[in-house]
Amino acid sequence: MNASTAAARTPPLQTKFPTIGTTIFTVMSQLAAETGAVNLGQGFPDFDCDPKLVAAVAEAMARGLNQYPPMTGAAPLREAIAAKIEALYGRRYDAAAEITVTAGATQAIITAILSVVRPGDEVIVLDPCYDSYVPNIELAGGRAVRVPLVPGTFRPDFDRIAAAIGPKTRALVVNTPHNPSGTVWIADEMRRLEELLAPTDVLLISDEVYEHMVFDGQAHQSAARFPGLAARAFIVSSFGKTYHVTGWKVGFVAAPSALSAEFRKVHQFNVFTVNTPVQHGLAHYMADPAPYLELPAFYQRKRDLFRAGLAGTRLRLLPGEGTYFQCVDISGLAVPEARLPEADFCQWLTREIGVAAIPLSAFYGDGFDQRVVRFCFAKKDDTLRAALERLARL
Repeated sequence: MNASTAAARTPPLQTKFPTIGTTIFTVMSQLAAETGAVNLGQGFPDFDCDPKLVAAVAEAMARGLNQYPPMTGAAPLREAIAAKIEALYGRRYDAAAEITVTAGATQAIITAILSVVRPGDEVIVLDPCYDSYVPNIELAGGRAVRVPLVPGTFRPDFDRIAAAIGPKTRALVVNTPHNPSGTVWIADEMRRLEELLAPTDVLLISDEVYEHMVFDGQAHQSAARFPGLAARAFIVSSFGKTYHVTGWKVGFVAAPSALSAEFRKVHQFNVFTVNTPVQHGLAHYMADPAPYLELPAFYQRKRDLFRAGLAGTRLRLLPGEGTYFQCVDISGLAVPEARLPEADFCQWLTREIGVAAIPLSAFYGDGFDQRVVRFCFAKKDDTLRAALERLARL
């Protein structure tokens, strides 16, 4: 054995995440591709964005805007974000000190957590929740305290939230409109949260990536609307969700200057900054508010088309107040596979029926199985009709 052969060994590692594997979204999307199933699992559109947005980005590239922008984000985009928040929610953020452009919402969330959570701190998350929250907390050395939303309605249980707040509580993560359930918090609930947190030093991470997907005349209740919440909140949103460009991975965080300063200390070392021409293209495109103002009607029509089709099956529709997700109860299905755990049912549904969905149990820390799965309706009408035709076999 020569020296070079002896050295060719990967040292053993002690994993930071012994219980975490590939995400359910990747697993189900891969299975859908392998089987030719209609993919209503992972939450991304199968239709194009507005050509005007692509043209705006291309024009920025042609103008030579291809080098590093400021670490906090291109000034025109930060100004456009601040103006939009003020117009919609009535709070003016300082574009220079309180708006930071991020490499998508997921990066925004982990950066917020890493910037304020220290070893031993506790962070409350409301189950079911987006799957990045808890690993982010653990990477920061914190401990996630899971508080369940009310099963079936997925509304906040403020008594349980209050009981979970203790001397080690550093932050609370809230998501409205809510992925995976589609529940939208109302103003009274946000005021209740404001009152609950008022006597504490608990920070708020408000995940609002579906802010423009709220239906039936409701208004999105951003934490920015409520002074007591805004003063302690990192508010996260996503251009990918709003403009049908999830692959661009651009989002932003709005937070008071003291919180933004801490956020930026981490941001500068995990991504430093974000794609320059896309930022300038977005800033130009945001001059017209119509695309995001019209988004609720756009997605409500898709929701209604999908719900009307599902109404003819044995799947029981849960309320769909916001986001581009629809949850259904599978317990009334006649097929024997409906007795399987949700995850196994989704595997069967993909392979045998040809439609991919996500089990709601994947969003719970304990894998709570309540016979509910989630579909994404951010798809072309033809895609939805093809899925509905297959689901009619259930």
